[in-house]
Amino acid sequence: MSIFLFSFAGKQIFKRVEDNRRNTVLTITGSDSTSGAGVQADIQTISALGGYAVSVITSITVQNTIGIQDFYNIPPEVISGQIEAIVNDVQPQAVKIGMIRSAAAVQSITWSLRKYRPRYVIYDPVIISSCGDVLMSDDTVDCIKENLLPLCTLVTIKKKSAEYITGRKLSSASDMFDAACDILNYGCQAVLLQQGTSMAEYSMDILVRRGEHSCKYVSTPDMYNSYERHGMSSNLSSAIATFYCKGNDLYDAVTKAYNYVNQSFLSHTDLIGRASELYNEFVNEVAEHFKSNRDVRFYADSLNVSSRYLAQVTKRIAGKAPKTIIDDYLCHEAELLLSSSDKTVQEIAYGFSFSSQAHFSKFFRKMTGTAPSEYRRTKQNKTSYE
Repeated sequence: MSIFLFSFAGKQIFKRVEDNRRNTVLTITGSDSTSGAGVQADIQTISALGGYAVSVITSITVQNTIGIQDFYNIPPEVISGQIEAIVNDVQPQAVKIGMIRSAAAVQSITWSLRKYRPRYVIYDPVIISSCGDVLMSDDTVDCIKENLLPLCTLVTIKKKSAEYITGRKLSSASDMFDAACDILNYGCQAVLLQQGTSMAEYSMDILVRRGEHSCKYVSTPDMYNSYERHGMSSNLSSAIATFYCKGNDLYDAVTKAYNYVNQSFLSHTDLIGRASELYNEFVNEVAEHFKSNRDVRFYADSLNVSSRYLAQVTKRIAGKAPKTIIDDYLCHEAELLLSSSDKTVQEIAYGFSFSSQAHFSKFFRKMTGTAPSEYRRTKQNKTSYE
């Protein structure tokens, strides 16, 4: 009896191990501190769909809800070491690849893929950011075309990145199909081109498989105009990889992934930073202290943030640097005093903590293009005329 129970328990454990291996997805991408995209978001998506996520980090980003401030790329030998450690032990069925920022990293990953030959390789190229910034060098893109794309089961790519890779301007369904075929010619098995074409409230993405002379359209009504939402494309490619592991073919995996991402999009709430609140607090601080302090660091310290973060907030909301906002506010107040008070220019200068009238006049001329006395005279003449 005990031998029977031991044998039965052993079989159950072995079955669970096999199930885990069958549903294991390796994500190779960058880290995102906000968990909206990158490896953190991939792990969430894969786990939510019943897969088991393992990961390799290619780049560490310094970012928040305002955006990316810096990149720290992981050395190629460390990337290949991470892949080897995971694949030797866990043997994932599918590999999802996201951010790769150097040709050396691409070569390291492709060497590992050729060596270990995972069943499915899904690549989501992060070439153009949602802000339109190019995130890779031309050398890296060329290396991807030559070495990585031929190893891919599916390439999921957004319109801007497809335009960059193919050199085509994509403005019609025919353009999209031609671009997808161009990417197929690099050797991958299938291409999912997102933001394919639009009809009313529907977005029709294009799915093209090698050897087929036509494309399938994937209807995505709920995701229309949402592709630039942080992490949307990353979540989609991770979902496709997971559904591949579960035994779905290409079209079913893509369709189910869209359904999942649509549902999560409807119920998901983005992480909201304190940018708007902080900006209002900054403006209030300026109104209170502009006469005595025009140093950005003073305001950053008062708000308990770094000067760099404060600059990101003001740039995003007002399109101006903090110093510009401070100077604009001071100049506006100076204009009011010059046009509506009897104070001398010297009194105004000292009231705003300038070291001398000359210093204030230099600041005012730089801001307005005219000297304080000239500005006052012009305003008085205009008032007399009226």
